[in-house]
Amino acid sequence: MVRNSSSGSLLMLLLVLVLAFPRCSKAQKGIAPRDLWCVAKNNADDQSLQAAIDWACSAGGANCGPIQQNGPCFDPSDIQTTASWAFNDYYLKNGLSDDACSFSNTAALTSLNPSHDNCKFPSSLSVKNDGISSSTASTSTTTIIGMGPASEDLSGCSQIAGSWFWPFVIGELLYLFIVMNRAN
Repeated sequence: MVRNSSSGSLLMLLLVLVLAFPRCSKAQKGIAPRDLWCVAKNNADDQSLQAAIDWACSAGGANCGPIQQNGPCFDPSDIQTTASWAFNDYYLKNGLSDDACSFSNTAALTSLNPSHDNCKFPSSLSVKNDGISSSTASTSTTTIIGMGPASEDLSGCSQIAGSWFWPFVIGELLYLFIVMNRAN
């Protein structure tokens, strides 16, 4: 009778631990999908930003129509927004890689949507089959989540869970199993 009660308690403990602790899915490969944008860094100097814009809009192949006169993102007094548009378009067209959002260290990835007024920035999630989904590009919305340090894991999975939590739990359960079997 004692053994059934202990086995039931052990099973309940295991079930609670498995269901209560967050896990990462192998299908995610450690990264949960998030809207990301490539934007100009606030501390980048105007001359470097202008050189990067010039390159992105010519040799880089970015679509810079929206930042030209009469475009929805045209603002000659705001080089940050102008650069951000060019950087983001280049980033979306060139594989969504960290290298595609560098621009001589004047750009960075963010999860904060830079869209404003009629200037709608498409996000990394709007890219489908090597093109930008037109419906997402014109009506992009997102939940704003702050970006922490560059080393922050954006997957939403705890690295602690993979390193020590489960081996610890399994070890404790094995210990309890051995102790209960010795008592009987």
